[in-house]
Amino acid sequence: MAKTGTTTQGLRTAIERSGYYPALVAEAVEAAVGGERIASYLVHQETTFDANEVRRHVTVLVLTERRFIVSHTDEQAADSGSPTPYATTSTESVKRDRISSVVVSRVVANPESYAPGTLPREVVLTIGWGAVSRIDLEPAACGDPDCEADHGYTGNSTADDLSLRVSEAGDGIEAVKETLAFAQALSEATASPAAGRA
Repeated sequence: MAKTGTTTQGLRTAIERSGYYPALVAEAVEAAVGGERIASYLVHQETTFDANEVRRHVTVLVLTERRFIVSHTDEQAADSGSPTPYATTSTESVKRDRISSVVVSRVVANPESYAPGTLPREVVLTIGWGAVSRIDLEPAACGDPDCEADHGYTGNSTADDLSLRVSEAGDGIEAVKETLAFAQALSEATASPAAGRA
């Protein structure tokens, strides 16, 4: 489930509709947003299967006039450290001008007959702002297949702070639309010369 919009009341309603500890999630998100006007938001609740457990979690993305806010809430079963189930909520606030990349990957069925405006069956939204980077290295080589010299390593560094996957099959077509709408709002906001200004 994903919900998007631009109002504080709409954000609260979307969090409540997700049904995932709405009072806890809303309080954390609203505290992070403070009094800023909301430009866009996306609420995405996801269920995953971990061994014999079903685990749910919710991610809330909020774009304000000056900041990008990420909130993530996970539930945990009782364990040796806690006799009762518990949830962990974290929020991160990033200045809009810190966002270095917004990557939208679209999976489209039957690309040979693709018509403009057709929604993809899956969208992966990846947002980078420099908090987490991934480095993929591999041994470097030259063009000589008989060369045994050590050429060091080559690789790529990728900003990968947040990755959110939404699919038509798992989340519904509305969730795909809403994710694309939020991604566009975020891309436009980070391209604006006024991004991040007070």
